[in-house]
Amino acid sequence: MTDEHKAKVQTAEADVRSGGHAQGEDLARLLRWGQSRGAARVLDIATGGGHTALAFSGFTPTVVATDLSLPTVGAARKLIAGQGVAGVHFAAADVDALPFRAESFGVVTCRIAAHHFPELLPALRQVARVLRRGGSFLVQDILGQDDPELSAFILEVEKRRDPSHVRSLPQREWVAFLKAAGLTVIDEGILSKVRKWDEWTERMRMSAEATADLERHVLEAPARCRDAFGFKVEHGRIESFTDRMILLRADKD
Repeated sequence: MTDEHKAKVQTAEADVRSGGHAQGEDLARLLRWGQSRGAARVLDIATGGGHTALAFSGFTPTVVATDLSLPTVGAARKLIAGQGVAGVHFAAADVDALPFRAESFGVVTCRIAAHHFPELLPALRQVARVLRRGGSFLVQDILGQDDPELSAFILEVEKRRDPSHVRSLPQREWVAFLKAAGLTVIDEGILSKVRKWDEWTERMRMSAEATADLERHVLEAPARCRDAFGFKVEHGRIESFTDRMILLRADKD
């Protein structure tokens, strides 16, 4: 990951404040998959606020949580320490160069973070390297669009809100990248998430001017773009929109 892109990533406080990261059917689905695997060691990459690592620590003896920056790792450590949990360890690490021995984890998790990765395949190859044979990669991310116009529209919306957003992949691309890294999709799911507009923009501490520009961009977009993401508009203001999350369990061959 380049230094320029690292400087754009600003997840620590935003992720800790996010109720969507702390709970929900999406996290519950990953937990069910994780519990069925019974791994003694779990690695959570791009941990953000640490919510996924915290949840997995409830049934996993050792959880290692990593993220790109020390401030983000510190935020996750603070959250988890506040819950009185002792089985979670922390490290600042780039997903492209994980500092762990080969085949040292039974499960690797990555939740709502892969859309920040400049390139997905190098990260997936690192995941496959540190996974034991038969181990599982449990991933959740924003589902990308196959339709070029819809893809371009939502990408612009996401990047205006958060410049560290790179791209959300459609399901077929996820499967192809996982296969190229030596991982086979065993289970999958797609869930819808309603985003309250004001909360979604305020979490990234957008300026009033930037928020107004983004809202104008959405309102002036073709109706099919707004409809595709369920934008709700009341009295000329955006109330909410809906995106979809893809959840995948992919095992190492």
